[in-house]
Amino acid sequence: MLNNSTILVTGGTGSFGNAFVPMTLEKYNPKKIIIYSRDEMKQWEMAKRFQGDSRVRFFIGDVRDKDRLHRALDGVDYVVHAAATKIVPTAEYNPFECIKTNINGAMNLIDACIDAGVKRVVALSTDKASSPANLYGATKLASDKLFVAGNSYSGANYCRFSVVRYGNVMGSRGSVIPFFLSIKDSGKLPITDPRMTRFMITLEQGVELVWHAFNDMVGGEIYVKKIPSMKLTDIASGAAPDAVQEIVGIRPGEKLHEQMIGIEDSYYTYEYPEHFKILPSIHNWDRDINRIKDGVKVPEGFIYSSDSNQEWMDIETLQAWIQQNQHKVGAI
Repeated sequence: MLNNSTILVTGGTGSFGNAFVPMTLEKYNPKKIIIYSRDEMKQWEMAKRFQGDSRVRFFIGDVRDKDRLHRALDGVDYVVHAAATKIVPTAEYNPFECIKTNINGAMNLIDACIDAGVKRVVALSTDKASSPANLYGATKLASDKLFVAGNSYSGANYCRFSVVRYGNVMGSRGSVIPFFLSIKDSGKLPITDPRMTRFMITLEQGVELVWHAFNDMVGGEIYVKKIPSMKLTDIASGAAPDAVQEIVGIRPGEKLHEQMIGIEDSYYTYEYPEHFKILPSIHNWDRDINRIKDGVKVPEGFIYSSDSNQEWMDIETLQAWIQQNQHKVGAI
């Protein structure tokens, strides 16, 4: 599907974009991948990595600016929406800015994609959007709803929108593993709560889920990758086994456990070998056989949460991953 196509990635200079671009260039050989973001320095750094590859283009712009999006989307076939204000405490202390980017930006992108005749859009979501307890999660839930409803809003243009939702991305910028590795020489690691658990996914798995969504989507689906959980204390032990773990308390807006499918979503959720799919509750789309395909309805009351997950990552597996990805997370 993505072969010889033009793809635009909002927030493309982030961790996801830096994984998505080389993987997609190799697998699909698109005509062009456009990196749309507002940080010129990150674009300059990323451009050096792809110097000489005419398929990779860069476009300075902000999802808050609808006119700029209209210009950037000219001739684009597919869009990955990765731009967001993501850091939980930052969103708590800067709520107006978070809403402008995560909600208003989503509305701008949906309108602009419909007007430009884009074929398909996949928006990145987060486990924090399920039963949100912080502003970041609440804005991403609103964003998810906007993208789902965008399918009935697009009319005759038939621009299709779907969402992918996953948990803590191992080694991504601002995530806990690089943070722990960066301070392990101090001999102390801050632990917010010893009971805390998190979902764990690699950037490569996140990219593959986006590819799957592009190929599978009819419109309005939320794809949830099946991934393992891990206790925060075990993550710390894997990153710095000799460090002392100090309990510092949960940060503003932080959850003890993360959830990707809540009980309210269970009525519309189907299970597949490697993922779940939450179908739209509007227009009876959750009963559409074209969206369900070979899925199996989950039991009523089903919850997919990091503390009750059936799959767990152990310390040894995490340490092996760190060893194999030192260029991403820093040397041990």
